Amino acid sequence: MNSKLNRAIYDYLLIIAGTTLMAFGVNCFFEPNSLVIGGVSGLAIIIADYAGRIGLNIPLWLTNLVLNAPLFLVAMKSMGKQFLIRTLVSTVYLSIALYYTQFFLLPISEDMVLSSVFGGVLAGIGSALVFKAAATTGGSDMLAYIIHKKVKHISLSKILFVVDGAIILLGLLAFGPEKTMYAIIAVFITAKVIDSILEGLSFAKAAFIISNHSQNIADALMNELERGVTGLNGQGMYTQTDKDVLMCVVSSKEMPKLKEIVHKYDESAFLIVADVREVLGEGFKQSEA
Repeated sequence: MNSKLNRAIYDYLLIIAGTTLMAFGVNCFFEPNSLVIGGVSGLAIIIADYAGRIGLNIPLWLTNLVLNAPLFLVAMKSMGKQFLIRTLVSTVYLSIALYYTQFFLLPISEDMVLSSVFGGVLAGIGSALVFKAAATTGGSDMLAYIIHKKVKHISLSKILFVVDGAIILLGLLAFGPEKTMYAIIAVFITAKVIDSILEGLSFAKAAFIISNHSQNIADALMNELERGVTGLNGQGMYTQTDKDVLMCVVSSKEMPKLKEIVHKYDESAFLIVADVREVLGEGFKQSEA
């Protein structure tokens, strides 16, 4: 029971931290520079701009609440209770964060490149934290989910791409091509940051070694690097001879030593090195990478 409660508290803290970072990204970088990266926040920036042209002041936090309300009403019957509650908390708190972060804004550079990069990083980190808590901030994610329920033969990612693409297109009509191009840069950075956090950075390397001296190399790797080595059965299709393929996962800083060991026992060994997103299991700690 305590573990479930602790996990729930942890998840809601992630939601609060994530939405706060997203709000700072919107208020500090996207809204001042008219960068529309999709989602309800992007649509809110467009609405605020058009409203300002006729003398009205429509704050982003209010638009976020108003646009998400009907989406929640439609999605209530099809979304899981826990996911719906967390998404509701995330959406409401994002509006709250959009409200109070506007009073803590520091002087930010008007440079569009810096705004695209740092805005994208903040939005990416914030979104990833919310996703880690098994929630979303509503908006285009929820709209895509609702549409997907009606047309299940179309993937959720494709629907989300179309929805966000339509909002970015509206930003193109409102603010012109130059700012839209910067917004696309921010979208790309946001997506990369989300992937890096959710999937893990490439802190480890997987080495595949094909050699006629595989036993010597394996012994040296286990003794000198203290890393586990797995032997795989392989066959050279040209020579039709059996080969041992060694697989060893090491941290990035240990890769030079691994290459030195392989070269020591077999200068003609065939070595393949690949990035590893995440390593779990006894004998390898992520903090060592």
